[in-house]
Amino acid sequence: MDADTMQTVAPIEIAQPREAPLSASGREAVFVTRGLTVSYGKAPAVSNVDLSIYRNLVTAIIGPSGCGKSTFLRSLNRMNDLIPAAKVEGEVHYHGQNIYGDGVDPVEVRRRIGMVFQKPNPFPKSIYDNVAWGLRVLGMKDDLDSRIERALTQAALWDEVKDRLKKGAFGLSGGQQQRLCIARAIAVEPDVVLLDEPASALDPIATSKIEDLMHELKNEYTLVIVTHNMQQAARVADMTAFFTLERTESGGHGVLVEYDETPKIFTQPSDKRTEGYVTGRFG
Repeated sequence: MDADTMQTVAPIEIAQPREAPLSASGREAVFVTRGLTVSYGKAPAVSNVDLSIYRNLVTAIIGPSGCGKSTFLRSLNRMNDLIPAAKVEGEVHYHGQNIYGDGVDPVEVRRRIGMVFQKPNPFPKSIYDNVAWGLRVLGMKDDLDSRIERALTQAALWDEVKDRLKKGAFGLSGGQQQRLCIARAIAVEPDVVLLDEPASALDPIATSKIEDLMHELKNEYTLVIVTHNMQQAARVADMTAFFTLERTESGGHGVLVEYDETPKIFTQPSDKRTEGYVTGRFG
């Protein structure tokens, strides 16, 4: 899946905003954001973010409520385009190409960069048809049964549902529904999977299964997860970015404070604001 088919201009060579951490050494930066600012109306939700996200790692986005975590995540596959008041400034380079550049098809962006939301949202269809939906829309209908089995297997769900594929998806438990949504996202063979608090509505056992699944999926995909659960970030993420809310006269906006390997963020943060948040002194 070469990214150069998204637009006709040649890829732009982008220098890294910062030296790549040890765990990212030698890895391609799948995303590089430069001066990324997202506003709703006149009020910025997140401002001036420079960040690199590396291939086949789990990157966690953490921070207090209202700091723009989900807004930043949605900017990576142009989901903010669907919000009429949203305005995106700056650049988001995906494999060297600005996904907000002229001639880029946002539908193709979202095929390559899938998304799983906080609340499981299966369609009112069968388990089979949920996974097949994107494949059919995109014309990926060859060997459909095998594609669906592969996606459900990757989502650690095949053994639980293989004998009930024609049954309704709403008959699954909450955790199974979320894994079904992950299967639906990866069935169309994306490069990246974005997860917006994917386990916040699940019980501890279902949460553990989702976390185990992320460890497996990063072998094939690049994962970016927003989570309010710092213990979850510490368990699943290779890299962690801490955002906070910077107060202004107009209210405030989210800013990126620190980004590094997860163990360093949680044990030796460089910024006092990060230390205050991860130790529970504020946020």
